[in-house]
Parts: sequence; C-alpha cells; structure tokens
Amino acid sequence: MSTVAAAPDALPRERILAAAHGLFYRDGVRATGIDRVIAEAGVTKVTFYRQFPSKDDLILAFLGRRHAMWMEWFTDALQRHGGTAAAVVPALREWFGSEDYRGCAFINSVGELGPVQPGVLEAARSHKREMTEALAALLPASRGRAAQARAMALAVDGAIVRAQMLAQPEDALASLSLLLKALNRAGTAG
Repeated sequence: MSTVAAAPDALPRERILAAAHGLFYRDGVRATGIDRVIAEAGVTKVTFYRQFPSKDDLILAFLGRRHAMWMEWFTDALQRHGGTAAAVVPALREWFGSEDYRGCAFINSVGELGPVQPGVLEAARSHKREMTEALAALLPASRGRAAQARAMALAVDGAIVRAQMLAQPEDALASLSLLLKALNRAGTAG
C-alpha cells in the first residue's frame, strides 16, 4: 500500500490532505508543521485554514483518509491471498515490503499524540475495531470467533511494530505465522 499524491488540478482540500498524508505518515505528525503541508500542497495559508481550522482538524482528516485507504487495501489483499486466516501473513508481507512502509499510522499517531489528543485515540480505536472485524470475517463461525479475532489483531499489531523496527520484516512475519497457527489450533479445538 503506497501513499498517493493529489493531481495538480485537484481541489485545495484534496491537495492538502494528500500532502499531509504523505508527510504525516513518512515524518510523523508532530515533526510536520503546517507551513510544510501548505508548501507541499501548493496552497496559501488562507486556503489552508478555510479547509482545516486547526492542525488537529487536519490530523483527524488524515487519519480518516488513512483508515479508508488502508482498510480498502487490507480487505482486498486478504481476498487476493485466499480469504482465510492464512491470508494475513502474505497480505502483511506485501505491505511490509512496500517502499514507503512506516508502520501503522494509528499506532504511530497514538504514540505521538494519544494522551493530548483524544480524537486521535478514538480514531485509532475505531480503526482497530474495523481491522479486527475484517480478521473475524476470515474465521469460521464459532463461539470463540470474536476472542480469536481479537487475539489475531493483537498479533498483527505486534508484527506491524516489529516489522517497523527491523531491517528485514521476515522475522516478524515468521513469528506472526506461528502465533496464527497456534490460535487456529486453539480455535478449532474449542
């Protein structure tokens, strides 16, 4: 999954969001100033503040955009790789191998802003709930399906963080594969 730049003739709001998406994901939310977003988007300060009254508004819009893009990619990748729990590892391998991989924008944003920006924390919780629902959809119906999906989501988040820290994400993927196999055995035994 890669970030996408806005077309030069796109509406100002779209150019601002595309610029913020690339900068926030690559460099971090706190490290990216509004002036840098404005310059990258090719808009004036007046235009920027008409679209986003504050940086907090822009951060939440960025997270909303990232959520939509990532979930679309994730559900598609899961289906392309078979639509079962076994699809998780190859789907994540695609993402971890992308040129601009910088981990989970939601985990990163909560790490930067969670305690001081409750909207970021809520956006992250909502994103993780939807990711967990996508994982649950891969599992056969059972009483333990929701618990198994939550455990899978925790393992996926751990692999995302580990892959971000390592030069080669294969160790994280191998560990994730072992955990998912153990969860699958536990889920079918129960």
